[in-house]
Amino acid sequence: MTVSAIVVSYNTRELLGRCLERLAAGELEEVIVVDNGSSDGSRELVRERFPDARLLDPEVNLGFGAANNLGANVARGELLLFLNADTRPVADAVRSLAGFVSAREDVGIAGPRLLNPDGTLQRSVRGFPTVWRICTEYFFLRKLAPRSRVVNAFYGAGFEHDREREAEFVMGAVMCMRREVFDAVSGFDERYFLFSEEADLAYRVRHAGWRVVFTPTAEFVHVGGAATRPVWDQMYREQLRGHVLFLAAHAGLASAERARRWLVRALRFRGVLFPGPRGRLYLEAGRWLAARSVESLVQSSE
Repeated sequence: MTVSAIVVSYNTRELLGRCLERLAAGELEEVIVVDNGSSDGSRELVRERFPDARLLDPEVNLGFGAANNLGANVARGELLLFLNADTRPVADAVRSLAGFVSAREDVGIAGPRLLNPDGTLQRSVRGFPTVWRICTEYFFLRKLAPRSRVVNAFYGAGFEHDREREAEFVMGAVMCMRREVFDAVSGFDERYFLFSEEADLAYRVRHAGWRVVFTPTAEFVHVGGAATRPVWDQMYREQLRGHVLFLAAHAGLASAERARRWLVRALRFRGVLFPGPRGRLYLEAGRWLAARSVESLVQSSE
């Protein structure tokens, strides 16, 4: 099956270049770069060094899901390979991942094994947000028993990354899916600016009858945080908003409101627990979340 790679970029010029170098060596129908308003020369890099890549330049930051939708709308491939700009395939990972999906008609989304830059495993399987799971994360309960699904299902508990296994969802850093599946669920929900959009997509794919699967047969290096670290205060709020939006969409406004209240408590707890900038981040995020209704959080990013 033909493969279209869609890379969303935001101020990650050097990492984007390394990603595109590796993709250029693979067997792809096309490479599409969606630049979300970078100011670091990323667009110029694509035009000068990778003229065969198709550059989409909306000139503003659309958010991760909306940018992927933009790329998917013009893609020609039967398979869509979504990649962060701070990823790169190891060896023939693109072919392996595409072959995995092509051979399994029941697979809606496949995620590969992710590696940190030093070659160690990056755990990439997650569990859907629930009020309880959010509490286990934000009150650090998962630290008590990291392999227990009771207190750490949010981070995949004891999920082993050594064999093919079904997952609730896989990290959006690298995902491969059939075009027909993407179209059937109407792509990414653009209400998510960043964070939880891959959880929402996987949730809808699973409920439409396809499987979400992790496979170790393909490996990609993922740096992580390259685009979000410089603006983490804003992105941390988007992470919180993503939890609330997911629950509002799939569990109802009452569950979303319970999660919002527990998150406010947890952020106040964290703010007292940690001194300095980290504590201030939590306290300010808690005040921001406390001042907003679920309805306003669901309607728009701020």
